[in-house]
Amino acid sequence: MGSLLPPPRRHTRAWALALGIPFLAGLALLTLTPSRVEQTMPNLLDLVLSTIQELGWTALDFTRLEVIANILVFLPVGVLAFVLLPRRVWLLSLLVGPLLSLSIEAAQRVALPHRAATLTDVIANSSGATAGVAFAVLCTLAFAPRFAPQSSPTLEAS
Repeated sequence: MGSLLPPPRRHTRAWALALGIPFLAGLALLTLTPSRVEQTMPNLLDLVLSTIQELGWTALDFTRLEVIANILVFLPVGVLAFVLLPRRVWLLSLLVGPLLSLSIEAAQRVALPHRAATLTDVIANSSGATAGVAFAVLCTLAFAPRFAPQSSPTLEAS
């Protein structure tokens, strides 16, 4: 499964780890604690919803906001998976988000009875992670340095 994508630079992986570890810790706190976001921060959610509705998005309710938030929260998961996995297996980065989401939802179902494990969350999270991988691939293709093909020593000698 070779790749035409250039390998990530060393500092890119270092930054991904430096930002990714705290991000994933925050994601674990957000998803694997007994209380839901709407229980811990109801005023913030009310403010966000009312502000968005005042801007004209009157059809946006809490359920739709939650789906959008799930997509946005999992975008970095896809980016991190793409940057941190070796390029020869970059397609595996497409599986990281769905597998992580399934793991979170399974843990919520088994160990956190006050949390709601839903297929909608898995679909939204997986969509966000897949979009993150796509974004990372496009950025790599757009901004990665191009390598000139190496000339063959046998051709130069002739």
